[in-house]
Amino acid sequence: METTSPGRPGSGPGAGPAPRRRAFDRRMWRELLNCLINFPLDLVGFIYIVVTVTVGVGLSFTLVGLPVLAGSLAGARGFGQAARARVRSLLGEDVGDPLPIGARRKRTHAFPWLTAAITDAVSWRTALYLFARLPWGIVTFAVGLVSVIALWPVMPWVLRAMANVDRWSARVLLAPSELQARIEALESSRTEVVDTAAADLRRIERDLHDGAQARLVNLAMGLGLAKEHLDDPEMMRKLIDEAHGEAREAVRELRDLARGIHPAILTDRGLDAALSHLAGRMAIPVTVSVDMPERPASAIEGTAYFAISELLTNITKHAGAQTAVVDVWKAEDRLMVQVRDDGQGGASEAKGTGLSGLAERIRSVDGVFVVDSPVGGPTTISAELPWRTRD
Repeated sequence: METTSPGRPGSGPGAGPAPRRRAFDRRMWRELLNCLINFPLDLVGFIYIVVTVTVGVGLSFTLVGLPVLAGSLAGARGFGQAARARVRSLLGEDVGDPLPIGARRKRTHAFPWLTAAITDAVSWRTALYLFARLPWGIVTFAVGLVSVIALWPVMPWVLRAMANVDRWSARVLLAPSELQARIEALESSRTEVVDTAAADLRRIERDLHDGAQARLVNLAMGLGLAKEHLDDPEMMRKLIDEAHGEAREAVRELRDLARGIHPAILTDRGLDAALSHLAGRMAIPVTVSVDMPERPASAIEGTAYFAISELLTNITKHAGAQTAVVDVWKAEDRLMVQVRDDGQGGASEAKGTGLSGLAERIRSVDGVFVVDSPVGGPTTISAELPWRTRD
């Protein structure tokens, strides 16, 4: 079986080297503007951070020193926000915004914001950025002016080199750390997962109320009527037969509901058997291939199963497909899932087809979710889940 790993941005077959830039294009003029305004902006930032931090540290032995220092660092955050906006607009570098001060800090004493501001790593890195930028701002301002006056032939390349330094410094000192970015991504997806779990609980409650509970109520009423007709064997037999039918339907609906919560075959025999059983219940032919040396952790196994189940249901309802293929395999420390169909295509997370919620659930466990569905088909939906060995 030949499989392909889920694609990542910029790694697909159409991804190649970036097109060559013209020397005197709009981006060059934006880079020139950036060089010329570096000096005045960096001068203002340098004066602010030197004066306020010096005053805050100098008064730190008094009651007002620490609040002044905290306010200085909070103000540095504002300068950092402006610098990130300038880098985005003039240099095209998408530098992410950090979390607000104390966003994840629990209140454990009387001055939580003061402590959070003084111990905030992003604020101190921004202060370092403001302090270290002034010499570089002078250099870029001077070189920019000289380039405009006397270095026209090489000006685009000179400006590009200095702009790359600005991009690098913004990424290193102004962007949130990789760990913080991951925490933010997980926290943003946690809300979606909680909402999905609440919706699932409401669905289970509704299914129990409208299904098995109603059947059991009818069963009790039927048996009560049969008890009242003990002297009429024919009527009693008829009522008992109806009650028996209601009991069988209640058992079937409870079994289907339990399968939707967590199928017993998945717990007992693993993903291969559960997916084969799931494929046999689909309205179209589904080919299943599972290649794993061992079973993953229960949570990862369940996430993969229900993701595939939802994708196959969507294919049956919306894709107009004749066949579908499910591949599951282990690649290093990742569980890879790929579902393909020959339907009409056009699937997208943004179209409200249920893929957005599924993508959030996959990403909430540090997974990757990729949809490749051109109009006209075929559709390939790939997912990666972190591999954790079963205890």
